[in-house]
Amino acid sequence: MRSGGSRAIRIAAIVAAVLLALLVLAQFVLPRIAASRISSRVGRYGHVEHVSVSAWPAIELLWGDADSVEVTTGSLALAPGQAAALLREGRGAERIDVRADAVKVGPLALTDAVLRKRGSQLTAHAHASQAAVRGALGPGVGVRLVSSEGGRVRVAATGSLFGVGATVAAVAESEDGKLVVHPEGLFLEGFRLTLFRDAHVHVIGVAARQDASGYVLGMTALLG
Repeated sequence: MRSGGSRAIRIAAIVAAVLLALLVLAQFVLPRIAASRISSRVGRYGHVEHVSVSAWPAIELLWGDADSVEVTTGSLALAPGQAAALLREGRGAERIDVRADAVKVGPLALTDAVLRKRGSQLTAHAHASQAAVRGALGPGVGVRLVSSEGGRVRVAATGSLFGVGATVAAVAESEDGKLVVHPEGLFLEGFRLTLFRDAHVHVIGVAARQDASGYVLGMTALLG
């Protein structure tokens, strides 16, 4: 009986040691695998400089969860839908920090872009030069920042943005989780131009301020 009990204890100790070794190995290997996958995924849209992933225990990465993810890139170019798809893939991370020297989202070229995720809340800000804004709007269309408060940005739009060949006051804001812009005025309120819409990214508000070379643009949202 004593011999059988000792053997069972030895087997249990060996199994525990193997499991412990596997957990230690996973703690080193899984974050590197996750970082490589993220680098490959983001790298489809440009140059990735650095990716780091942390998780404790690391085995939670197998279920798509992580404590933090940090991504640094050079330049990226992607459509709004592709950007939203990347955000959805990060739902399991409690904390995300992404920095890009330059990123083109649809027609808008941005620099010094920063995206942060804390829990389900997203915040982002980036710089857009006046030339970049003109290029995104197209020929014959211009905007001038009027005010930014309460998650809404008011501009004076000129050209044929809403089919009106004159200067029109317009507002960019969240509407049912979408980012829309619409003119202000008794006969124009019905016009709506959707700038961004995704079922999993609920826009809360936008902000803008002008500097010497262009605009600093910001957005807050919830990731569902």
